[in-house]
Amino acid sequence: MSSEQKVVVVTGASRGLGEAIVKAYRHRNFRVVGTSRSIASSSDPDFLTIRGDIADPETGRRVIDAALERFGRVDTLINNAGIFIPGPFEKYTEQNYKDVLATNLNGFFFITQNAIAAMLKQGSGHVVQITTTLVEYANSNVPALLASITKGGVTAATRGLAIEYASRGIRVNAVAPGMIKTPLHAPETHEAVGMLHPLKRMGEPEDIAQAILYLEDANFVTGEILHVDGGQIAGH
Repeated sequence: MSSEQKVVVVTGASRGLGEAIVKAYRHRNFRVVGTSRSIASSSDPDFLTIRGDIADPETGRRVIDAALERFGRVDTLINNAGIFIPGPFEKYTEQNYKDVLATNLNGFFFITQNAIAAMLKQGSGHVVQITTTLVEYANSNVPALLASITKGGVTAATRGLAIEYASRGIRVNAVAPGMIKTPLHAPETHEAVGMLHPLKRMGEPEDIAQAILYLEDANFVTGEILHVDGGQIAGH
């Protein structure tokens, strides 16, 4: 199969932000490799789906190996998979802690390591993380220490990797969303959650996909944390 057409790998690709990101890249005529624990099979020959738990190091290896075997290259990795458990710090359980760290940090680490190894052989590549504005702008209305720990680590890693690989053709960026209309938020909460943003509404999954496509095209941008958060990062 020809390896000229660009290839993007998307984690957490079965619904919400991941589903919108997949659609946006297919619209751009990228071949897509999507993974999640529950992703359905695809009849689109340019959309390869792989079921797996991103918290398992073997999943990251398996997904990148499958992308290379099927499409011959990996141009972009979108680290979208994540767990968000808001709540008071003292109420978190040990299992909450283990689950969030496993998905948000281990999942990011192992698939990114395998993707960058492939990109180094190509001499080019792009990695994008989905983080959260809560890392930089804590909000007492949304206590989420586990998000701060894990997505804060991913935010720091984004800058570190951007500098480490800048001279070798690999860019690394992140998108920090506000509250987005995904299955995480029940429809009856949308109005109240929207009021947490200066724009007084929630974002749409397509807003995040558009931001990622901007970074895809922005060849002089690396190490950037792009806030798509309805003005939250600017304050209230």
